[in-house]
Amino acid sequence: MSRVERTPYADRAPVIRDESPRCPDYHGRCVTNIVPALLGPGGTEALPDFFPQITRGARQVVLLVVDGLGWHQLQDRILRAPAATTTLASMQGSAITTIAPTTTVTALTSIATGATPGEHGLVGYRIDFAGRVVQMLRWADDKGDARRRLSPRDVQPCPPFLGASVPVLSKAEFDGTAFTEAHLRDQRMFSWRAASSMVVDVRNLLASGERFVYCYYDGVDKIAHERGFGDYYDSELSFADAMVGSIIERLPADTVLLVTADHGQVHVGGNTIALSTDVMEHVRIQSGEGRFRWLHARRGREADLLESCRRFDDVAWVVTREQVVEEKWFGGRVSADAMRRMGDVALVPFGPVSFEDPADGGLFDLVCRHGSLTADEMLVPFLAHRA
Repeated sequence: MSRVERTPYADRAPVIRDESPRCPDYHGRCVTNIVPALLGPGGTEALPDFFPQITRGARQVVLLVVDGLGWHQLQDRILRAPAATTTLASMQGSAITTIAPTTTVTALTSIATGATPGEHGLVGYRIDFAGRVVQMLRWADDKGDARRRLSPRDVQPCPPFLGASVPVLSKAEFDGTAFTEAHLRDQRMFSWRAASSMVVDVRNLLASGERFVYCYYDGVDKIAHERGFGDYYDSELSFADAMVGSIIERLPADTVLLVTADHGQVHVGGNTIALSTDVMEHVRIQSGEGRFRWLHARRGREADLLESCRRFDDVAWVVTREQVVEEKWFGGRVSADAMRRMGDVALVPFGPVSFEDPADGGLFDLVCRHGSLTADEMLVPFLAHRA
């Protein structure tokens, strides 16, 4: 191991360990159950108990997913920087769980389809497909674009929005990407280049009679990754709060705005653990991400790999694929495809650390990260305002 001081951590106070992983509540208060409830036969007249009361009976609904806005981070800002969260703090609702791993690819697919990760099969940020690890947002591996080899509709078989075609408001740069096709196929895309345009499009779509509008905003997640939980984060959250307020101002009567997120965040900074040679000698490839790192064992080395990873018990949950399935981290049903895409051992930190894979890099070092099953990453807001 290198580049990490384990107790206390280099740039953080000692962490209080979660005694066990915070597993998704797939049968209750979970993001997987939002769309099926809203678009199902009962509509807004027969919503589950975890929906804010004011949602019931609404004529129109807007669902806004704010990428990276964790429940604990929001509550901290409501207490510490109330001016930045005036609108969100005024909304009704509470925390619900996202899915595992707590990562954008997996969570956005679960929100749109209502399916668990074990059902839709997009089980992480970087996924192993027969020995080639594909970064799913770019849909590319070390040899480049993987779209010809991996058809998005085949990789992810579950239809979004219960098979309905709904208006989707998202960044123009996401149009036509393989990941968009995988989780939002056959939808009516209203793309924006500036977030202010989304506010106008929401107003116009509701005025035209649309009963359900889906919106996605990624700014909070981007700033947390690049800048951490400082002034830049507070400024971005203030911007997002104002955007929510602008949408609320334009809601027609008897319309509800719902705000949720795909995951929370943890400040990691430079606390990165590089796997040592005596671990890597058992590893064929790595997938996942820093806070949900799958290790794929060389043939016959599964037990040796698990034993060598036990040294990380003081910073991470060290679990096997079989344990993940048995404990239903990815839901009660796990398809054969999803099983094949998992590794043999997962390193899932409860401390503010990440596990390095030299093949898993980007344009800059990430300050905040997500992927694990801590409360900071697992709990997201589910808030409502009714006009």
